[in-house]
Amino acid sequence: MSQPQRSSEEHERLKRWRLVLGAESESDPGQSVPGGIEGLDVQLEGDELQMDKVLQALYDSDRKSGLGKTSPKVNRWLGDIRTYFSSSNVRMMQKDALERLKLHKMLLEPETLEHIEADVHLVGTLVSLKGIIPQKTKETARKVVRKVVDEIERKLRNPLLEAVRGALSKVTRSQRPRSKEIDWDRTIRKNLRNYLPEQKAIIPERLVGYGRKQSSLRDIILCVDQSGSMATSVVYSSIFAAVLASMRAVSTKLVVFDTEIADLTELLEDPVDVLFGAQLGGGTDINRAIGYCQQLVERPDQTIMVLITDLYEGGDVYGLLGRVARLVASGVTVVCLLSLSDDGAPMYNDQLAANFAELGVPAFACTPDLFPDLMANAIQKQDLNSWAAMNNIVVRGQEEVFHHDE
Repeated sequence: MSQPQRSSEEHERLKRWRLVLGAESESDPGQSVPGGIEGLDVQLEGDELQMDKVLQALYDSDRKSGLGKTSPKVNRWLGDIRTYFSSSNVRMMQKDALERLKLHKMLLEPETLEHIEADVHLVGTLVSLKGIIPQKTKETARKVVRKVVDEIERKLRNPLLEAVRGALSKVTRSQRPRSKEIDWDRTIRKNLRNYLPEQKAIIPERLVGYGRKQSSLRDIILCVDQSGSMATSVVYSSIFAAVLASMRAVSTKLVVFDTEIADLTELLEDPVDVLFGAQLGGGTDINRAIGYCQQLVERPDQTIMVLITDLYEGGDVYGLLGRVARLVASGVTVVCLLSLSDDGAPMYNDQLAANFAELGVPAFACTPDLFPDLMANAIQKQDLNSWAAMNNIVVRGQEEVFHHDE
């Protein structure tokens, strides 16, 4: 019995399902798809056939020849996916290729990097491979990282600068300034109604000050976990740290750690230098990192410490909690970001997050677009739990508690 004639809409939908389910669906006449249509006896032609070959090379690679392990074949595939798919789909397929086919060695070839659709995840991967990148590839890798970092910085720089400047203006503007702190231009404008023509003078009933000009108004310490799972967070942290370091009104320090500690503050003029100064991978010793950062605190009540980690501590848990408790008691504003990325809810240590909450340190994931507002609220010493709730952010660790007597 011949198949009933299908409408053009049904035919197009079948072709899309054929692309999704792969070539093996053709050999299963009982294969059904949502909508009640059975059988995928549909022929692909032209671009659709080429798209199928591209998808087959990646997602049917366990049964087919796949992409193989040669750079020319991988490079052709990278070019093909950019021809037939959107940029967002290209990035997703590249990520899948790296995870499924273990193509990291291909990234060590400059010819491959030139075909890559670069994004923040690729930057994280390249930074994790920096120790084994051959000399011939280093310049290309740096150009790829530079392109992505510049794009991200263009997007995030102004929101961060405006948020921090606005917050500093609110907390430092003084109505009773000392003589060297008086903002004469604004003071005169505020008191124009008090002008006495006969004396050709203004009576300044209200003085407006600059605030404390002799030093930075806030000290910011970013303490960033550089273990492999935090790669994207390291990228964003480095960019934000570089932007903050460009502001005279704040003093910014960047410390990255795994089981070792690297103070990258001197590299903050260029976030690309920061990224290539980081060493992604290895274990985690948060206690040791916090101990180092404690030594950097000079003005506790003016210091904001942002700890960016998933809290999987490989060091001394009790020592860590003690250090954090002392920082909070001294007046330091401490916040723990379980991730700084758009990757969704991270895996994290529930028990340690609960103990941080007990100490008054909120622990939650933060997207890059919300980070400027987070910093503004921290500068103004606002309740960060309330800020998180207003932004529909779940503060972690409110229920499970790791007791010291266990």
